[in-house]
Amino acid sequence: MYANYRNAANAYASVGLETGVVAANPHQLILMLFDGAELSVRMAIKHMNEGDITRKSAAITKASNIIQEGLCAALDPRQGGEIAAQLHALYDYMIKRLMLAHMNNQSAPLEEVLGLLRELHEAWQQIGTQTQGRTQNAALHPIAA
Repeated sequence: MYANYRNAANAYASVGLETGVVAANPHQLILMLFDGAELSVRMAIKHMNEGDITRKSAAITKASNIIQEGLCAALDPRQGGEIAAQLHALYDYMIKRLMLAHMNNQSAPLEEVLGLLRELHEAWQQIGTQTQGRTQNAALHPIAA
């Protein structure tokens, strides 16, 4: 019986997430990617501290995928120019640090990546606050609109 409630809760959460993604604008999607990457890195740290290598590996892989296939893929070098190039280099650096943490079972690189993600996330939140209610100039944003 408990499993049925848990399955229902998971289905409800999945629908909520999918609805949020469908309703989100490009800026909100980037914020969601930052949320997911940060959560995955925090989970990797937790699992590493608990000695759960399998879950640590899965969390690091998930964080890497979000950064590579989400954040990095969203960059548009034609519109974003130098900012997009710098973000691409930073995302590549984060992925390398995640792999180092994974291979050497070290939490320091994970903490570093978490700090970088938080700073970028905060910057994106501020951009959203500043542009709220105004039309966003796509040339100023390093992501594809």
